Amino acid sequence: MTKAALPGSQFLSGNLWKILPFALLVCTIFILPALAQEKDKLWRTLTVSGRGIETTPATLAQVSLGVEIQGKTAQEAQQEAARRSSAVVAFLKSQNVEKLQTTGIQLNPVYSYTNNVQRITGYAANNTVSFRIPTEKAGTLLDDAVKAGATQINGISFVANDEAIASAQKQALKEATQDAQQQADAVFSALGFKPKEVVSIQVNNATAPPPPMFLRAETSQKLANTDASTPVVGGEQQVEASVTLQISY
Repeated sequence: MTKAALPGSQFLSGNLWKILPFALLVCTIFILPALAQEKDKLWRTLTVSGRGIETTPATLAQVSLGVEIQGKTAQEAQQEAARRSSAVVAFLKSQNVEKLQTTGIQLNPVYSYTNNVQRITGYAANNTVSFRIPTEKAGTLLDDAVKAGATQINGISFVANDEAIASAQKQALKEATQDAQQQADAVFSALGFKPKEVVSIQVNNATAPPPPMFLRAETSQKLANTDASTPVVGGEQQVEASVTLQISY
C-alpha cells in the first residue's frame, strides 16, 4: 500500500537541492576569509624569550649537621648516636630554629684490612638533621651545637625568606617580560614591520636556584677545638625568570 505524500513535502524536496548550493556558497564566503586570517596570524609571528634576574639578601642560614659515633657493636654505636642526637635536637629546639627535620640515619660496619683480609672491627652510626636559623645567629649556634654533641657540620648555605623570594620572583618576571618586549621591538624596527598583538605568553620558570653548600664536614673538628666564635657571613640569593612571547605582525 502506497502512503500519500504530505502536503508541501514534494515542494520542499524539490527546492532543497536549489537552496543547498547557495547555502554552501554563503558559508564559504564567510569561513574562508576567517580561516585565511587565522592562518596569516599563525604564520606571521615572532617568538622571543626574555630573561630576568633579581637578587635578594640571604638572611637565613640552611644548616646540615650530624652525630657520628663508632662502637664495637651495632647496638652500642646506634644507642650512643641516638643519645647524643637527642641532646642536639633538644638544644636546637630550645633555640627556636626553623624547619628542623631528620635528614639521615645510617649504620655501617667499619672494616680493617690485614694481609688483604677484610675484617669487621666495629660499627659507625650517623644521624643528621637540617634546620634554618637567622644568619647573624648561625656562628654562635654552630659552636654551641658542637658542645651539645654534634660531631659533623656537613654544610651550610644561605637563603632568603619566603616573602623576599616571592617578591623577587615577581620582579624577575617583570624584567623577563620587558626584556622579551625590547627584543621584539628591536627586530620589528630593523625589518620595518609593525607588531599587532601578543598571541601567546609562556612563563618558563621563576625559581630560586639551590644555594651552594659551604663549610664541609672536615671542618667540624676545628670548630670543636676552638674557643673563637665561628664567623658566618651571608650573601645574596638570585631568583631567575624566563618569559616567551609570540607576537603577530
